[in-house]
Amino acid sequence: YIIGFTGYFSAKARSLYISSALRNAGDGALEWHIVPRENPASDFPSDFELVHIRQASPSSLLTLEDHPYIKRVTPQRKVFRLLKYVPSPEPAAPCNGTRGTKKWQSWQSSRPFRRTSLSLGSGFWHATGRHSSRRLLRAIPRHVAQILQADVLWQMGHTGSGVKVAVFDTGLSKKHPHFKNVKERTNWTNEKTLDDGLGHGTFVAGVIASMRECQGFAPDSELHIFRVFTNNQVSYTSWFLDAFNYAILKKIDVLNLSIGGPDFMDHPFVDKVWELTANRVIMVSAIGNDGPLYGTLNNPADQMDVIGVGGIDFEDNIARFSSRGMTTWELPGGYGRVKPDIVTYGSGVRGSGMKEGCRSLSGTSVASPVVAGAVTLLASTVLNRELVNPASMKQALIASARRLPGVNMFEQGHGKLDLIRAYQILNSYRPQASLSPSYIDLTECPYMWPYCSQPIYYGGMPTIVNVTILNGMGVTGRIVDKPIWQPYLPQNGDHIDVAVSYSPVLWPWAGYLAVSISVAKKAASWEGIAQGHVMVTVVSPAENDSEVGGELTSTVKLPIKVKIVPTPPRSKRVLWDQYHNLRYPPGYFPRDNLRMKNDPLDWNGDHIHTNFRDMYQHLRSMGYFVEVLGAPITCFDASQYGTLLMVDSEEEYFPEEITKLRRDIDNGLSLIVFSDWYNTSVMRKVKFYDENTRQWWMPDTGGANIPALNDLISVWGMAFSDGLYEGDFTLADHDMYYASGCSIARFPEDGIVIAKNLKDQGLEVLKQETAVVEGVPILGLYQTPSDGGGRIALYGDSNCIDDSHRQKDCFWLLDALLQYTSYSMTPPSLSHSHSRVAPPTGTEHPLPQRLEGNHLYRYSKVLEAHLGDPKPRPLPACPHLSWAKPQPVNETAPSNLWKHQKLLSVDLDKVALPNVRAYRPQVRPLSPGESGAWDIPGG
Repeated sequence: YIIGFTGYFSAKARSLYISSALRNAGDGALEWHIVPRENPASDFPSDFELVHIRQASPSSLLTLEDHPYIKRVTPQRKVFRLLKYVPSPEPAAPCNGTRGTKKWQSWQSSRPFRRTSLSLGSGFWHATGRHSSRRLLRAIPRHVAQILQADVLWQMGHTGSGVKVAVFDTGLSKKHPHFKNVKERTNWTNEKTLDDGLGHGTFVAGVIASMRECQGFAPDSELHIFRVFTNNQVSYTSWFLDAFNYAILKKIDVLNLSIGGPDFMDHPFVDKVWELTANRVIMVSAIGNDGPLYGTLNNPADQMDVIGVGGIDFEDNIARFSSRGMTTWELPGGYGRVKPDIVTYGSGVRGSGMKEGCRSLSGTSVASPVVAGAVTLLASTVLNRELVNPASMKQALIASARRLPGVNMFEQGHGKLDLIRAYQILNSYRPQASLSPSYIDLTECPYMWPYCSQPIYYGGMPTIVNVTILNGMGVTGRIVDKPIWQPYLPQNGDHIDVAVSYSPVLWPWAGYLAVSISVAKKAASWEGIAQGHVMVTVVSPAENDSEVGGELTSTVKLPIKVKIVPTPPRSKRVLWDQYHNLRYPPGYFPRDNLRMKNDPLDWNGDHIHTNFRDMYQHLRSMGYFVEVLGAPITCFDASQYGTLLMVDSEEEYFPEEITKLRRDIDNGLSLIVFSDWYNTSVMRKVKFYDENTRQWWMPDTGGANIPALNDLISVWGMAFSDGLYEGDFTLADHDMYYASGCSIARFPEDGIVIAKNLKDQGLEVLKQETAVVEGVPILGLYQTPSDGGGRIALYGDSNCIDDSHRQKDCFWLLDALLQYTSYSMTPPSLSHSHSRVAPPTGTEHPLPQRLEGNHLYRYSKVLEAHLGDPKPRPLPACPHLSWAKPQPVNETAPSNLWKHQKLLSVDLDKVALPNVRAYRPQVRPLSPGESGAWDIPGG
């Protein structure tokens, strides 16, 4: 276990605190010892200790946490990294070529706790069958520093000198010919070597600071090499914590971390990253290689205080592998932030080879050191180093970035790194606050996707935009007074209502500003554009002010522009239930397709803008309006909506939700459920032994939580089974694939039920046998009997509408079901299908029960732990927004909000450059609607 303390203490004090805490446990037989950590940080005080406890009981862990100096006790975690990256591409495997019976023995903990290397070709990349195009990897290898015009700054005498840059990676050999200023090499692993046995760390260090052959950005910078991964690509959280502490002691300026993983709830790690940035370490990290899927950001690059870097190729296309936003921390009640922050070359980039020479690599782990090298070089150009901090550096990078045409903000962030413009901004910078994104234009496509894909209207769920506040004035700050909403009267600003919530304290260097936008009642049948802006004032204590208590103040304006349409008819409106979707982290929620053994966790957020993005785009193209419900079912007005869409729900339901839904459906709301597998024997089978915490991990639900869904729909005499089926079939002339779905166990006798012959996947997982089951009921349609009552449609598998590993889409089926639920048109292809069977009565098999001893209550918003069985909590209050009091202004709004909004007080003409013309790359023509404010002065 990692035992975190509230401060830094000597080894002797730490050991005394732990033994006195464990003495109080009164468990004399408790065997424990402190694990020695032999590394350069052990001579200094530390804020954590690694302790091995035999058979630790929950009570003894709680006793430890009761000690006044102990902050938190967490299991030590192994952090794996697979570095089998490919200098040249392999032939692409067919996406679904492997369908036969496989041995199911090899269920291993593959991704959960790993922060993996983000160079392409790590094993997971190939496992998913997503391959980048060949052209992408064989891009013309050019020196990336020259392409980004680092030589302009070199000619001015800036080469990174005086900046300490740390590379947390696989080490570096002592006699490598490319480096002239390696200040210190330290080893934090359990192997007795400082050398790089893999080549990854050498490559990353070369991109930052190589001085010959494949040149890096800052050849004169002071390199600090931290070896935190073994040659077997293994690391532990405690190694990182020690190394991070040492980096703070050594006053490192820039730190590159080309690793990442989905676990943003690994508390000791996340807290330590905050502490590093609070100590003015500029942290640059790779955003992840899990693209082109959305909702795949990796930690720590998804943190506000870290510069998260995505990848592009040399033709300025977003790399297919680069992870896409949004952040999923904020779900279900809120909305994600914009990440990555910036993109740069990450495909076919050349860097130092392991012993000598150059090689080329791809992946966001290549893009990250490109930005880290640029940041190191930029920091060395600033005379007053006090001005350089994690926020001001990020402000300069994003304000100078060049936006790529035709790409949205969750793919490119603020755009492509522009080193020369960042230099100009940084050298005329004054401390200030700024916003990311710096304006909200819900009409601007495609950059503001998904906001621009659907207009807003009266009675809709409020649109939430999660803006990040960057505070370049100091590590802590706060918002004074309340943000002010100023609608522009000539631009119908009074047709919208705005509510703002924000971080009480901006620390470290950043905070959030959540803006909710709704349409006022008077615009219920109005169509047009409405504009206004929000004013926010940030103050920070002045650090080096002669007078005590001096403060720095900065006021920023957030322009807002929206398109309003008259409220669409009820039949066109679909409500997506987000509240009942759970994901990893924190719990082990397994994938909805059991073939995906390499990536067993459901971690993309299950949101219409992440892994259900294609389904959302399809529904919009069919003319439906899709809204998201981030609160219990009791919190929406059902008379507004035609259909409630519940897909792959893992959460339990409040009793009040069940009664409300029954009433709503009697009054004309319809329900579509896409379910998923749930089988307690299979759940026990797909547990895995996690070597780091040395315990077995059991899933907390199946692909979906069928027992809870059955409670919800039982009143209509419906239920899903715990069968597990897979197979190809044809339905209404469409090819379909059923991937680990369940079947319908009960259905009302006057309903329509479609059945198909499928393979019994449960039998395959449990006994490695194959059997085909005849007539598995998979689809049910039912018209409720009450006068004006709604309709219900059930389907047993959600993989055909989920982007995570969809093989054949069934959007046509969703269309048919919506025709049925919204317009009560029964699709003849289904009602007269040969596959129609009599509805099952479900009396012969017991319905699925919840897994005994599951831990769902730990992660659930509905359950709380009780002696015996977990019980529902009291129903929470529905979210209530307090709308800002408008202070209307009678002025005309700008027509184009993105005129490359400049940071305040930055005058690019004043920063002289040597004659840049010779070095200017080809300037692309402006695309329509883009301002001409692109050009570098003198260009």
